[in-house]
Amino acid sequence: MNDLTTGHADHDLAALRFQTAARDLEHIVRNIAARYIVQQVPLTWRLLHAIEAEALADLGFASRHDALMLGLFQRPSDLPYPETDEAVDFGMSTALPAVFAFAVSAYEEASRRAAEAVSDGSSSKRARAWGG
Repeated sequence: MNDLTTGHADHDLAALRFQTAARDLEHIVRNIAARYIVQQVPLTWRLLHAIEAEALADLGFASRHDALMLGLFQRPSDLPYPETDEAVDFGMSTALPAVFAFAVSAYEEASRRAAEAVSDGSSSKRARAWGG
């Protein structure tokens, strides 16, 4: 019985560590994406790869989480994505690497906020989070 309790506690601790690392990475990605959103840089495949590389190379992130945890956020090498200047389009796919999902979410949220600002009439200039 004690083994079951210990196993459950280990599982809970691992889940908590993963959630903490995911929130940390999301915060990092959103900060990186915000720099581009403010400049109205469109989200292209090349930019998405750059955001991913910068986020995963973040020294603070690497120092706060162990190598095993960091590996969970690495995009599998057999999951290639274009590296072009075309706009990012995942279609209806919801199976995205974590960094990609966080960056796309940040851009979509900024786009919604910009659209709301325009519809409220609070901005005389049409604002676009996606750039262009």
